[in-house]
Amino acid sequence: MKRSEINHLIDQATSCFSVHHWALPPNPKWDVTDFGLGDWRQYGLVLINLADESEYCEKLMYVKRGMITPAHTHARKIEDIICRWGTLKIKIWKGKPDALRPDDFTLKVNGEITRVFGGDTITLSAGERITLIPGIYHEFWCTSDECIIGEVSTANDDANDNFFFNPEVGRFSDIIEDEPALIRLLNE
Repeated sequence: MKRSEINHLIDQATSCFSVHHWALPPNPKWDVTDFGLGDWRQYGLVLINLADESEYCEKLMYVKRGMITPAHTHARKIEDIICRWGTLKIKIWKGKPDALRPDDFTLKVNGEITRVFGGDTITLSAGERITLIPGIYHEFWCTSDECIIGEVSTANDDANDNFFFNPEVGRFSDIIEDEPALIRLLNE
């Protein structure tokens, strides 16, 4: 991923947050990724770690229409994904997405226990949330032009607790330095 693309996405996210009255804390920890797939317009995500403590984590995320966060799960992390602005789609599976027969299971959507099937897509509007537990694979994207997403979770370990279905996916991008960095990313 080119540094100019990272800078561009940070500018767009900052503008979106400002327009929708989301103030960032001083010196936030930014993370911009194309998941190592080389095309952030298709597979990409902008994240800001607002709190990263040993017991809990809070993130703010930004996506544009067309950007997908690939199917993944966590071994330890429990997370609430909250649509803060825009419309968010989350596709879910109990176990790997290639299961021949989709299992039915329950999870919380807006605090209510909800029965779902593997491969179902849940739509979240602003203010709505889904609670994901370890072993639930999920991928998400927005259907609005832009989307602001919140995450509140147990302790975060992006280096060791992200398990992507596609083995070609990497959590952090290789960066091509084609211009100076506006901000250094949290993994630099």
